[in-house]
Amino acid sequence: MIKFSKLKITTVILVVLTGMFFAVPNLFDRSEKEDFPGWWQPISLGLDLLGGSYLLLEVGVEAVLKEQLTSVQESVRAALRKERISYRNLRVGDGVVTVNITNAEREREARQLVRAALQNDGAVVQVAEGGRYRITLPEDKQRDTAISAVNQSIEIVRRRVDEFGTTEPNIQRQGQDRIIVELPGVDDPERVKELIGRTAKLNFHLLEPGIGSGVNIDPRDVPAGSMLVPGLAEDPTMYIVERRVRVPGDRLVDSQPTFQDGRPVVSFRFDTAGGRRFGQVTQNNVGQRLAVILDEQVISSPVIRSPILGGSGIIEGGFTVQSAQDLALLLRAGALPAPLTMLEERTVGPGLGADSIRAGAIACGLGLMLVIVFMILTYGLFGVFSTVALMINLGLLLGVLSALGATLTLPGIAGIVLTVGMAVDANVLIFERMREEVLTGRTLFNALESGFRQAFKTIVDSNLTTLIAAILLFYFGSGPVRGFAVTLGIGIVTSMFTAIMITRLMVVLWLRGTRAEVLPISVAAQARKRIKALIVYLPQKFSVRFVEKRRIAAFASAIILFVSVGSIAIQGLNFGIDFAGGILMEVRAPKAVDPATIRAEVGSLGLGDVSITTFGDTGRDISIRVQRQEGGEEAQSIALRKVQEALGTDYEYRRTELVGPKVGAELVRDGALAVGLAIMAICFYIWVRFEWQFALGATLALTHDVISTVGLFSVLQLDFNLTTVAAILTIAGYSINDTVVAYDRVRENLRKYKKLPLLELLNLSLNNVLSRTILTSFTTLLAVMALYVFGGEVLRGFSFALVWGVMIGTYSSIYVAIPVLVYFNLRREDMLAVAPTTTQIPEAERIPVE
Repeated sequence: MIKFSKLKITTVILVVLTGMFFAVPNLFDRSEKEDFPGWWQPISLGLDLLGGSYLLLEVGVEAVLKEQLTSVQESVRAALRKERISYRNLRVGDGVVTVNITNAEREREARQLVRAALQNDGAVVQVAEGGRYRITLPEDKQRDTAISAVNQSIEIVRRRVDEFGTTEPNIQRQGQDRIIVELPGVDDPERVKELIGRTAKLNFHLLEPGIGSGVNIDPRDVPAGSMLVPGLAEDPTMYIVERRVRVPGDRLVDSQPTFQDGRPVVSFRFDTAGGRRFGQVTQNNVGQRLAVILDEQVISSPVIRSPILGGSGIIEGGFTVQSAQDLALLLRAGALPAPLTMLEERTVGPGLGADSIRAGAIACGLGLMLVIVFMILTYGLFGVFSTVALMINLGLLLGVLSALGATLTLPGIAGIVLTVGMAVDANVLIFERMREEVLTGRTLFNALESGFRQAFKTIVDSNLTTLIAAILLFYFGSGPVRGFAVTLGIGIVTSMFTAIMITRLMVVLWLRGTRAEVLPISVAAQARKRIKALIVYLPQKFSVRFVEKRRIAAFASAIILFVSVGSIAIQGLNFGIDFAGGILMEVRAPKAVDPATIRAEVGSLGLGDVSITTFGDTGRDISIRVQRQEGGEEAQSIALRKVQEALGTDYEYRRTELVGPKVGAELVRDGALAVGLAIMAICFYIWVRFEWQFALGATLALTHDVISTVGLFSVLQLDFNLTTVAAILTIAGYSINDTVVAYDRVRENLRKYKKLPLLELLNLSLNNVLSRTILTSFTTLLAVMALYVFGGEVLRGFSFALVWGVMIGTYSSIYVAIPVLVYFNLRREDMLAVAPTTTQIPEAERIPVE
């Protein structure tokens, strides 16, 4: 392991230089990135850092299918009426068109007519006794229709966003019928949502002659083949219009806002076929009224004074300049084939984004500085080596993120901070193993060789388990949580590379250059002891009897789990907006305000439970939480507009989150599934690498940590949201990292000391890795505490969970995972695949058992 060929050195240098090359654009001002080629760009900033809106839309494909069935219904009606065949109960329902032919003598003729009329629609006609027809659309046609509707919706949303002028929007499909829209830098998200969400389906119909409109129209007076359509919100008139579409809006090729007689209007122009059809309609119906229907509302109903043969016209509708511009934009972009439902909305103002970047930079910088100082004080020259490796690690991490075109989010910054804390773990494992080998009397060369070789297996096992958690978090997570998973996953890989390759290369070059015979770690330790350094001195050898305290630990764990489960059962979790649904707003007032005043204003809106809290030092930052509204996703958007109208324009809207009931339920399910699968996958890996007793111990330790963390959030009634799930999975990865290190030493000692009693061997193994555990936990806590103090309000709960997780994970690795091996009778022969090297432990290293 200590030997390094020239080829390997060259490869390592090339990898480092490549990573640094791709990281270089991040050193320049982001306004200069347009000068760089597309393949050499800095990391893209997420909306929570750059500011902007994230929208999750659902395409109502059911409406498209229903519209197709309605078209089938009208085709059947027209065919039967033309031949004067009597029928009744022609209706659409439950995905089926049904009709009863009342004239039995003409039933055969009716069947032929219906099938001929529906030949182009591909509909399936089933005839039952009594002349009852059941007409359906084949499943493949329904599936193709749904796919086409979603694809067309994505394209039209993209056109509308492009027309609006948003820079670098991200529009992509999610699942079968959902669309993600990310709009960086948008300062008027409400107008964008209005433009994106409107169906903008424009059609031209004729009003029913004689009874075309009125204020109070009895629905029973609507003749067959016609429908009752309301006017605009300010127009109480109801219109009876023919169902038949005379000219469809998809024939429009251009639409522009203009003025007529000083009033804003919208001009339009048809394509050739549409212009010809419009001319025929107006020519054949002079004197009748034309209904211009937009999104199931009559926006204009002019009288046709004369034929309009030029293929163009204007729409009058009492528009303002803004509404005329918006309608023209929508008509140019095209009508959505199906309605869009807003399932989730997250908006971050540019001010909060800048604050988040500043807070993240402070947290990263402080965490990095604390870890560097600690490592240098602890390991001297080798601490300098680990510092260089850590800086290269961060450079590689940024380079990989830039090369992949990844997006950095606020949780992603948290992932970098956590990577800083955990990156030194592999170095600590190597250095502590070297120190052990020196204490056994090995030469420096042999100690370095053995240290790298023995630590390699542990590094791979411990980091792969954390990587499993990151992969599952990415797969089941969404939005910013995925950003955290990407950063953490890449950070784990780069940390392994820098520890195994970079640190080793520096140690090899140092050894070749100095021909040293003394390990500088030991020299530094003796020097610290003499000068009474300002850090806790770790002894060269521990002799703590951990396993004898297993009953006390079991009692303590039982109390922790009892309180956690009891709290979860009695008072439950304080689900955040992610899971419970509802509205969360973070606003900044122009001056300090009384929360009671805002609570009275928002509470008077009749939106149910409203929570108002202040945070920060100025009294200007206010968090407003409104419970999930009854009535589905649309009700949440209405409630959000009411709150914004009540607050007025004096407030700065720094963050807005809106989650509907459907998404909230899905996130609860996916979060629980991610945690459960993470535990199962990690424990399966432990089973494969060790034995079933180890897998059982890891499972119990992970379950202990997850339940206690969830219980802590229940007891303190902290917000339990998506970032909390990310924290739990990170805790699981960190905890199993500790457990694997201890298990690896147990496995090694079982093979090394064949006749040593199990309890004494377990104590020895824990003491062997105790210095590593203390140092790793301390460095991770340094980084996480920096995140907790300086990471900002959004990550407060996340970093708090990590602080708890580091402590409870270390505890469970020692007092839950190891005692399980005793309780379930770990058999030495299961682990003796390798011939033992020592039959008993030297007396100097023995730890007495009480």
